Amino acid sequence: MTAWVGVRGALAYQHLSAMRSLAPTVAASVSSDPAQATPALERLAAEAGAARALTSDPVWAVAEHIPWIGPQLAAFGAIASASDRLFGDSLLPLATAARDVSIDDLRPHDGRLDTTALTTLTVPARSAADAATGAAADVNAIDPTPLIGAVASAVDDARTTFDSAAGAVDALRRATELLPSMLGQDGPRSYLLLVQNNAEWRSLGGVSGTAIELSADRGALSLVDTHSATSLSRGISGPVVELPPDVQKIYETRPARYFHNLTQIPSFPLDGPLAREMYRHETGREVDGVMAVDPVVLSYLLGATGPVALPDGEALTGDNAVPLLLDDAYRRYSDPAAQDAFFAGVTGAVFDALRGGRGSTPGLIAALARGVEERRVLVWAAEPTEQAVIEGTSLAGQLPASDGRTARFGVYLNDGTGSKMSYYIAPRTELRWGSCRTSPDATMRDVTLTLTLSNTAPADAATSLPRYVTGNGVYGTAPGVATVVTDVYLPEGWTALATSTSSGTAFTRSTMEGREVLTVGATVAPQATAQVEITATAVSTATEAEALVTPTADSTLSPTVRVACTGAAGAVLQ
Repeated sequence: MTAWVGVRGALAYQHLSAMRSLAPTVAASVSSDPAQATPALERLAAEAGAARALTSDPVWAVAEHIPWIGPQLAAFGAIASASDRLFGDSLLPLATAARDVSIDDLRPHDGRLDTTALTTLTVPARSAADAATGAAADVNAIDPTPLIGAVASAVDDARTTFDSAAGAVDALRRATELLPSMLGQDGPRSYLLLVQNNAEWRSLGGVSGTAIELSADRGALSLVDTHSATSLSRGISGPVVELPPDVQKIYETRPARYFHNLTQIPSFPLDGPLAREMYRHETGREVDGVMAVDPVVLSYLLGATGPVALPDGEALTGDNAVPLLLDDAYRRYSDPAAQDAFFAGVTGAVFDALRGGRGSTPGLIAALARGVEERRVLVWAAEPTEQAVIEGTSLAGQLPASDGRTARFGVYLNDGTGSKMSYYIAPRTELRWGSCRTSPDATMRDVTLTLTLSNTAPADAATSLPRYVTGNGVYGTAPGVATVVTDVYLPEGWTALATSTSSGTAFTRSTMEGREVLTVGATVAPQATAQVEITATAVSTATEAEALVTPTADSTLSPTVRVACTGAAGAVLQ
């Protein structure tokens, strides 16, 4: 039996090794251009089928129960089976169905986007998503505790690849179900697009500085109107809706009184309806959905479209978009009205470029996908069936939800200066397991979250930066100094074991949707740092921790931080 299993294992290993080198890039390409991935997928499906056949016979099944070597063989066989399911039952059928679909059909032509291509993929995308999700679940169900060496490494790599593939196919499935109706296939639609300004932080990104009304009718996109947050807040004297008590305890009524503060609540399913009501209150028009983006997403899209000419003749590019919109504009224009006019001109120029079909379709899809993954693109739909499709994805902008495997924190940053100083604050979030067990048994575990805020503004920021950027001390913070208010949402069921700040500032404690929330303010002088540290604990099965952090103007800072417990059972990890 040993020789039989050894020979078949060696052969299966060759097939799995071939897949391991090809799978990550091929799986990721399926959501952007399924048809082009077909040749590579055919090879992967053949390799996966062969590996499964070699690891699914009765002798192999018996060997899986042998001490020590058995779990290695079982994990090996589970990866082979899941690979066959992913490539043979999900990705290859999807790519085959997409052979007659031109990826270029998904790009606007003469201001109109043809949704026919998406509609034809609805059924195969749904089947592919179900198979991919099941395959990822099979891999994630493998117990890593007894695994060693190459098998342990293969399981870790497989989890990443399978989760990525399942996410990509699921995103395509949701797009085929959502976009045709949202683009007006069944009648005209209108949407409110919020442009968040990361130079003045709010929990989900930044103040909603600009609001753009868009219309869609049978795929034709039009820009209807553009408003500044100031103009939309001017006629509001009190909260436009009554916020839930737990929200008011943390944020008072500000998000329902000032358009700038909409995304201070880190839950877009609450922010979307709130924005819609504020907009209706001020304009009398009711939109069918609300979306949010930031200048960093814009820079990604400009990388695909190429430079766009602004009304004054200047070129807006993927390289200069963020500094121009979040810093340079305030040096050029001291009058807020002039700033609003500049931003409106940028909006129109970029919209015309996208509406005109500038750039390659795969490039635009990749740029948008990156923005979605980083939670810089958020969507809320007024139609309940459409919102149900959005929920549970990065687009939804929901509070972090933990599961048996991952404990998820939320780290939400808000400017307390009344300024644009957030552009100069570099946040670094770290997670560290204090005690954890890699076994699936529920035990007492703890994770320490450390947030370091560094003010990178020049030492003479009080005089060298524009008053509009520093806030000029209007709200009590000295010019050049930045006040950051941080809300840390603990995973459901977890509690704070210890807290500290570099300044000794006390935390305020509250709850929201079943999560303990710790709020603390930090005042950071130019070229100085401040630190916040929280240790949370719970009886849990989690072996991974994750923090969702407010997306900033710095695209090199990932808004998602992860750490795994990888030690032996009972090990204390430093």
